[in-house]
Amino acid sequence: MRTLTDETFGEAVAGDTVLVEFTASWCPPCRMIEPVLAELDAELESVTFAKIDTDENPRTARDLGVMGMPTLQLYRDGALVAQLVGARPKAQLLKWLEPHIG
Repeated sequence: MRTLTDETFGEAVAGDTVLVEFTASWCPPCRMIEPVLAELDAELESVTFAKIDTDENPRTARDLGVMGMPTLQLYRDGALVAQLVGARPKAQLLKWLEPHIG
């Protein structure tokens, strides 16, 4: 999973299909979802997985109105196509992703 910053966010989501986790080190649900996202990252070749720490990079979260952790945003060619707030089990994440990744 690629780690993003305020400076690299825009370029990172500009291409293909990218799922970004907005996370924070103090967030227990974020820690719970990390292994699930790592599994999906290994399984889904059509999606690039990335994360951005909102404490270290507050500008991006603020500009996008991200208030809850974790927030998952799915981008295709730079456009936000789906958003999900909160940790979910793998099956629910796959069901959420399916319509957007084919």
